[in-house]
Amino acid sequence: MGDAAGALREAAQRLSEISDSPRLDAELLMAHALGMERSELLLKLPELTTPDIFSALVERRQKSEPIAHIIGAKEFWGLDFQVSPDVLIPRPDSELLIESAVGMFASEPPQKILDLGTGSGALLLAALQEFPDARGVGIDASAAALQIAHNNADRLGFADRARFLMLDWTRPDWEKALGSGFDLILANPPYIAKNTRLSADVGDFEPHEALFAGEEGLDDYKIIIPALEKLLSPAGVTMLEIGFDQANIVSEMAEKRSYHVELKQDLGKNDRLLILRR
Repeated sequence: MGDAAGALREAAQRLSEISDSPRLDAELLMAHALGMERSELLLKLPELTTPDIFSALVERRQKSEPIAHIIGAKEFWGLDFQVSPDVLIPRPDSELLIESAVGMFASEPPQKILDLGTGSGALLLAALQEFPDARGVGIDASAAALQIAHNNADRLGFADRARFLMLDWTRPDWEKALGSGFDLILANPPYIAKNTRLSADVGDFEPHEALFAGEEGLDDYKIIIPALEKLLSPAGVTMLEIGFDQANIVSEMAEKRSYHVELKQDLGKNDRLLILRR
């Protein structure tokens, strides 16, 4: 054990070679090692000593392992989600889907919500928080991911309004198990082209089935967009996350099926979201 403030400075220096936010990473790892919130850590830092486990956590981060995997959690839309290597880590850019849904449904909230490829359940549960009278369904092809989503729904108090199903949309007639009439459909499908080189913290640690979508990264859009005709209510809205260079081609797919398409950009000014309406 030793001075926690000094250990943080040393850890931030070590992590500066692999992280854009080395000090924040070090603080999150120290807080996790001490079993406290980061805010409490910063408040009590002068009086804290370094737990033995901290060095091992820093070493894991130095090997590019994501912070969320090391501490087992990631915040999204103000909620604390359990994550694991079985699910995609929720990204701040994906909060644009929830932000846009809140604005679009301000006067008449949705009653039925569907999350395609739910993973940790982040999008569905964030939406249910914003629309307290709604109920939702999340689907995923991974049993391990669905267990994480179930755990998050239980922990966050949404178990009575969220239902999770194991469904693989690459199988014929997958959408029949869901019925129709969804007012809001959320989808952050795989959209990375097969041979794309990813940073180590993504490519080496996150589930490839949640990242890659064929030669051009478009395979899942080619399945999801045609299925919307059966799934959406007449006035329903789909929030569809896309890659930064996919707006034109995915918009064309939707427009050919008579959807009105609106494009929104994320905080980094990258094309990120297509809003589809009949």
